[in-house]
Amino acid sequence: MTPGSTRGGSSLFEVARFRAFELTPADVALLQRFYVENPEYHRIVSGEAPGPYEAQSDFDSQLPAGWPYTKRSILGIFDEDGSMIAVADVISDLFAAGVWHVGLFVVATRFHGQGMARALYAGLESWMREGGARWLRLGVVEGNARGERFWVKSGYVDVRKRDGYQIGKQVNTLRVMAKPLDGGALSRYLELVARDRPDSP
Repeated sequence: MTPGSTRGGSSLFEVARFRAFELTPADVALLQRFYVENPEYHRIVSGEAPGPYEAQSDFDSQLPAGWPYTKRSILGIFDEDGSMIAVADVISDLFAAGVWHVGLFVVATRFHGQGMARALYAGLESWMREGGARWLRLGVVEGNARGERFWVKSGYVDVRKRDGYQIGKQVNTLRVMAKPLDGGALSRYLELVARDRPDSP
């Protein structure tokens, strides 16, 4: 089935002419093509271009044992001709109800510098809020300057750092960031998510 405007079912959210859908394992080739055509993120965080099974690995990956959550969703955002122009990986109710984790948010390179990422992220954030998110969290690799600037401008604040975080062949320092939504206090978030407290091992 062709994605985008002719994809079956209702979109999760829309931003201008772009529509977001949840991807399934049947979309592995589509996601892999997006990664290959837009390799910058993987080069920055892993030190190498996306491998031939990068997308399959994303669908196969499991959260660590003992991490409670409700659902993990890989979203593709499409233009009207069916081309995927962004991807997001979102986990709902991670560690506690109302805590949503943004594991990945990548916009096609050709849209960089146009304000597209901010518009698409606003749609994603609204969708998460409507789904029950009260706090958002993510990890951004130190040295991913574009990503670091983007998340700070999007209202996220640092809660701690994690050293020795390996992605591919590269070992990184991870800035763990959080953003309260709709009256959810950051202090309450840190009560719920003990691993994100600055003094937590």
